[in-house]
Amino acid sequence: MDQITIRRPDDWHLHLRDGDVLRHVLPFTARRFARAIVMPNLVPPVTTVDQALAYRRRILEALPPGTAFEPLMTLYLTDRTTAETIAAAAAEESVHAVKLYPAGATTNSDAGVTDIAHCDQALAAMEELDLPLLVHGETVGDDVDMFDREHRFIDERLLPLMDRHPGLRIVFEHITTARAAEFIASGPQRLAATITPQHLLFNRNHMLAGGIRPHYYCLPILKRERDREALLEAATSGHPRFFLGTDSAPHSRADKENACGCAGCFSACAAIELYAEVFAAAGRLDRLEGFASLHGPAFYHLPVNQDSITLTRSGWCLPDALPLGDGQSIVPLGAGRTLHWQLHTH
Repeated sequence: MDQITIRRPDDWHLHLRDGDVLRHVLPFTARRFARAIVMPNLVPPVTTVDQALAYRRRILEALPPGTAFEPLMTLYLTDRTTAETIAAAAAEESVHAVKLYPAGATTNSDAGVTDIAHCDQALAAMEELDLPLLVHGETVGDDVDMFDREHRFIDERLLPLMDRHPGLRIVFEHITTARAAEFIASGPQRLAATITPQHLLFNRNHMLAGGIRPHYYCLPILKRERDREALLEAATSGHPRFFLGTDSAPHSRADKENACGCAGCFSACAAIELYAEVFAAAGRLDRLEGFASLHGPAFYHLPVNQDSITLTRSGWCLPDALPLGDGQSIVPLGAGRTLHWQLHTH
């Protein structure tokens, strides 16, 4: 197959940041995706509907003229999020979910949840109003090994949460392990997962063998090859509760390449092309449309997009770096790598 046309996809997990960074990275996503679930971990975090709507306006103002793109907004869950805040979010058509960050788990998560029991009233309201919960699925603590965080979260946090709130729709974002993939596949209809390009393409050897490569460092961290293979099987299986979420996270080159580099991979500049690489290599390019364009809207109760994109088999090289404003640059995931699929929009 040398060409494939699919309905325009959506990105169900995206970081856009704000200010100059937002203006530089947004056009990449808007060229490829019709919609995106936008993460609320700004500084300060987006915890109210008014803040979400103000952020949405800034995103729309940053779009290139003539670009059609819809940001799907989320709120940042905290120990103090009230049922009233959840009701206001559910009543606002631009807000589509609430994000749970365990405190200290990842970038800008300091204001996150310290104990999920503190959130039971908010979660009960979400369950009643059918507002999805998006989870960064890691348990953190001095006694938790970095590579065991996801397993511990499933057993210690997610299973009890699902028992307490049996009607709550949950997206387990950016899953990284075979255990998580199997947990989703065998789970109830109200449970889904997103999978990133980095976790489909790379394992922890790519990040650590022969020297530390900071542009492969993300949270949750890359895992073993057997985990990558399980995620690949899940993503390309056609299972309707696995769908595309890049977790594209822009950090400047200087912030990545230092003694304490930031977690996050920037993939927005070639996101759908990277997924096409994965599906083509697996011999399952015919299943890309479901993963990228159909499964997510079905879970979020949204219509599928009516326009389309075309990917053609044509070699091109990912740039080594891209401008980020104010003299800064950003290194994309797989910088310098030759990709074999190229995007053509209609």
